[in-house]
Order: sequence, then structure tokens, then C-alpha cells
Amino acid sequence: KEREITSRIDYELKIMNDMGYVDYFLIVWDFIKFANDEGIATGAGRGSAAGSCVSYCLNITKIDPIEYQLLFERFLNPERISMPDIDSDFCYERRGEVIEYVVKKYGAENVAQIITFGTMAARACIRDVGRAMNYPYGEVDQIAKMVPTVLGITLDGALEMNKELKRVYETDGRVMELMDIARKLEGLSRHASTHAAGVVISEKPLVNYVPLQKNEEAMVTQFTMNTLEELGLLKMDFLGLRTLTVMRDTVEMVEENQGISIDVDNLNLEDEEVYKMIGEGKTVGVFQLESAGMTSFMKELKPDSLEDIIAGISLYRPGPMGEIPRYIENKNHPEKITYLCKELEPILSVTYGVIIYQEQVMQIVRDLAGYSLGRSDLVRRAMSKKKHDVMEEERKNFIYGLTDELGEVLVPGCVRRGIKEEVANTIFNQMMDFASYAFNKAHAAAYAVIGYQTAYLMRYHPAEFTAAMLNSFLGNADKCFSYLRFAKTLGIEVASPSINDSQWKYRVKEGKILFGLGAIKGVGKQMVETLVTKRKEEGPYRNLMDFLERNSGAGTLNKRAVEALIRSGVFDGLDGNRAQMLAVYERIMDGFSQKNKKNIEGQVSLFA
Repeated sequence: KEREITSRIDYELKIMNDMGYVDYFLIVWDFIKFANDEGIATGAGRGSAAGSCVSYCLNITKIDPIEYQLLFERFLNPERISMPDIDSDFCYERRGEVIEYVVKKYGAENVAQIITFGTMAARACIRDVGRAMNYPYGEVDQIAKMVPTVLGITLDGALEMNKELKRVYETDGRVMELMDIARKLEGLSRHASTHAAGVVISEKPLVNYVPLQKNEEAMVTQFTMNTLEELGLLKMDFLGLRTLTVMRDTVEMVEENQGISIDVDNLNLEDEEVYKMIGEGKTVGVFQLESAGMTSFMKELKPDSLEDIIAGISLYRPGPMGEIPRYIENKNHPEKITYLCKELEPILSVTYGVIIYQEQVMQIVRDLAGYSLGRSDLVRRAMSKKKHDVMEEERKNFIYGLTDELGEVLVPGCVRRGIKEEVANTIFNQMMDFASYAFNKAHAAAYAVIGYQTAYLMRYHPAEFTAAMLNSFLGNADKCFSYLRFAKTLGIEVASPSINDSQWKYRVKEGKILFGLGAIKGVGKQMVETLVTKRKEEGPYRNLMDFLERNSGAGTLNKRAVEALIRSGVFDGLDGNRAQMLAVYERIMDGFSQKNKKNIEGQVSLFA
């Protein structure tokens, strides 16, 4: 295996050097290294870059491409010159720090974020045109709501789908005029904003290549991502991934509470307990496996390896979902697996005889017909785009081979390699069927690693992991409620919010989840940080009067927030009940604002 690894790395380095992409990889390595050095969580990889051994060695990706049969040519094809594309996931709270580092290192004049244009979609277009034409809002709103809520719907499509809209259009001249103008404007750029992840880096100041503008505080290009690539500029994607932040917070809480240090990038990926939990459908919070449909799939599949998780992520999508029953059946009954020829077994055995991945299509073309991997990728791309004229020509090459004008064999073909013509034809037909929705295994493998990492944390540290998930959705009441309900099903106690225990975020104490004050509507972060600081410095709060006295002068306390705290029960257990506190808190606060404390104490002796 050592010889295979060094040979693969030498090959990749040669391709990178020949294509002039060495600097690109070093830049990516540089900012990934910065993130790791600064404790900023990074992902296992994203997209086809996980198929590169060099990326793995540089710690740009975190999954062994040889062990999982990931192909470099799917990422960088020497026979199809194109820009490399390495997308990087970072902790979504600290992603900005990585971009700041890149700006500082390569120069503010050489780095910019990328513009993106919002277009006039069907409903929005009707509303905009109606507003410009001074139509009454109610009339325009009624017409706009008649457009079906279908992804990518056009106004022409809406007229076909909704007979009532078509009737109104044909009988009402005002509606016809509105719709006709909207149809002409539909799809035009409506406004500019900053791309969520795209960053461009150049050797010289960017103004030498593209026009720039300022969107809020960010400097952005006036050309979109595709135009920048056509110009040959270096584009990178810096993506914020919430799950990485959740894992970071979980690891920190586990170390703080239990003194256990966890390195999520070096877990045992063969832990039976983790796969057992996933197979039982306990996948709340597990990356890529949390949806109801995926949970149901995992309960049927009963995964017992990372390969099963990779396949699950790849299969649970429109198109390949039809192969799920066959995959499960073959996994549970391996004696039923059949191969059209023996050469298919080493390629498809990992997926129980089912073609799932783009990489498998490439391997079949290479191993059965003798294509180079570069040419295999070209065939795979043509198949996925359903270029039938190209594919019929390629079918002949696959079956019978290809020679040049001098008779030199370029592609041996299946027949020359001992595979029967009818078998080769059947295999080609199967590839044609699968290629249009076959998934990129490199991407699925990298995300399966993150899925396993989150499952591991949920299996062995459920309280801390649940608290971290709650913190990532502090402003989302529905999500928080579902996670709290799940915690109770696991037997985890969730303590009510307490003025003397709770902080802004949820945390874990003695195995219990302590409610975070940030989840209480109407309570501000600055106010909570102030009250927590005073609690640390001056000791626990004795009663409502003590709390208000110590915090009234901070400038962060307001009546709405105090009422929210009382109603949520943070003062329960101190002197007085909620009704009493609600009856007097405003007078106490007014008294402090008037610096008339003696009057207050006389009126509300309960809290003195």
C-alpha cells in the first residue's frame, strides 16, 4: 500500500504542477492551517477535493481517498482543463476570522468578496410591477398569491398551472397589462448582494482585472462568480457550517464538565455503538441523517460501517431513491448479489452490486474498456448531461475500442478485454441510466465523516451535544422545543431557567441541561452578560429587589425584559411568587430611576 500511496501522490503533484495549480493548493493549505492553529473548527472536506491524496496530506481534507476509492480525476482532470474548486467549511461563528486573515496576508487590495444578483422571480415581479404602476396593494397581492408556490415557477408556467389566474388574465385588461409587463421583466437582476461564501484572490490589485464596489462594509467584485472564473481569477468558497460550531461547543462543554478531551478528527470510525444508535433511528442532530425520511431509511438499513452512511447520503435524493430497496435487500442478503461480469465485483461490492457513485461509473469505464481516468471523467460528464449523440459514439468505443488513424489503440474496449458484446452493451445501458443522478462519492464521504462525528457525540455525550444544538438555534423556538423534547426522551433532565444558575447559552451541570436565558423572548444578550458578571463578582441574587438594585444602574435593564424574566420563572425559588413580583417590579424600577429607594422599601417590604 505504501508504494500505491507514494505513486498516487507523485502523480497528483505532477498534474498540479503541469496545470499550474501549485500556488492554489498552497493558499488553501495556508488558510486551513491558520484556522487549525487558531482553534477554528474546519470540515472534513467538501465536493470532489476529498478525492485528492495531496489535499488529505495537507490537512485540507480529512478522509483517506485511497481507503474509500475516491478518484483524483473527478476533482482535477488532466484531459479537461478547468479551474480547481476547493470549498472549505468553517465554524460559522468564526468564519469571518479566516477571511480577515486572507485579507491581511494577501492584501486588502488583492482580496474581495463576490457579488451576486437577486433576480425578479414570478411573485416578486408582479408585486414590483404593480407598485410601479400604482395598482392598489390588495389587488396586486391577490394576483401574486395566485402564482403557485413551486420552486422555479415562471409566470407562463403559473398561467398554465392555475386556471383561475389564466381566466382573470384573459378577462381583466388591468391584470393582462400587469402580467404582460411582468413577463418581460421576469428573470432580470433586481438587486445586488454579497455572495454567502465566495472570495476572490489575485496576484495584483483587483482593480486591474475587475470593477469593485462596496456592499455595506465589504468590498465586492461587480462581476459574478462565473465571469470571474472565465477571466481566470482565483475563486474560493469560505462556508460557515453550523454543525462544526455545535461540535466545537460540545467538545468544550465535555472537557469543562468531565475533564475528557475529545479529538473529533481522530475518532474510531468503527464504533458499533454509534452505528447501533443510528440504526435505531436516534438521529436527532446527526448531520445529514436528521430528517424524518433519512431517519426511517437508517432504521431499515441498519448501517454498520462508514460506507453505509456514505451510500445513505448519496441514495436519499430524487432519482436514486428508487434503488434504496435493492441496496437494503442486497446488504441483508448478499447471496442475492449478481454481477454481469467478474470485473464489476471489485468496483460494486462496496455498494452491494448497485451503481451509486460517479466514481464507480468512471472505474467501470476504465477497468472494463481500458479508458484513462481522465477520459472516463469526460464520459461520465457526457452521460450526466444526457448528450445522446456523444454517448452513442462513446458506446462503440466502450464496446469495441478506439484506434487512431495509424491504427494505434487508444481505447481497447470491452470485447478486446474478454467481455461479451451483449454484456458490455447492457452495462453501458445501466451506466447511462445511473449516470444522470449518480452522486459524487468524495463529497458524500466527507459529509459522512461529519455525520459520524455528530452521532458519536450524541451517543456518548448526549447532554452536552443537545445543549450545543440548542445554543445554535437560540432564536428558533420550534427547533429548541423539538430538541428539548428529544432530550427528555433520552432521560436528560432540563432544569428551569434560574437567575443564579443560568447564563446566556444553555449549558450542562451535573448531567442536567441548564436553560439558557438567551432563549427567553425579549431578553437581550448585553443585559444577561451584565447580570452574570455581577453575580460572579458580588454573589448570588437574594431576591427581586436585590437583582433590580444591582442591575438598574447598568443601563441594560428595561421593564419588558424584567417582565419576561419573571414570567419565565427565573426568580422562582426566591422570596415571593410570580404574581407578587409582576405587581411590584415596575414601582421598584421607577423608584430606582428616581433614586427614591426608601419609599420603595416601605411599599414592597417583601423584597427588602
